[in-house]
Amino acid sequence: MYIKRIQGPRTVTLPDGSTMTRADLPPVDTKRWVARRKAAVVKAVAAGLIDRDEALARYALSDEEFESWCQAVARHGIKALKATKLQDYRQP
Repeated sequence: MYIKRIQGPRTVTLPDGSTMTRADLPPVDTKRWVARRKAAVVKAVAAGLIDRDEALARYALSDEEFESWCQAVARHGIKALKATKLQDYRQP
């Protein structure tokens, strides 16, 4: 069995006690971003599983887009990442 050598940790423990691995991240070729997938990327960066630059490059995200995800989660939780809730949670 061969284990691919990667930078950073293989597993992190989240504040709620659950564990997260790189296998829990969305696929690299993700086109449809649902709230659950956005939240997984935000959690992975916050927990140190992947760094911010790697997430931006891996998923072809802009810095502004990722920052808006982080702010939405910090202010209102994962529900704020739903596209149908934009008007409720992202008012200026």
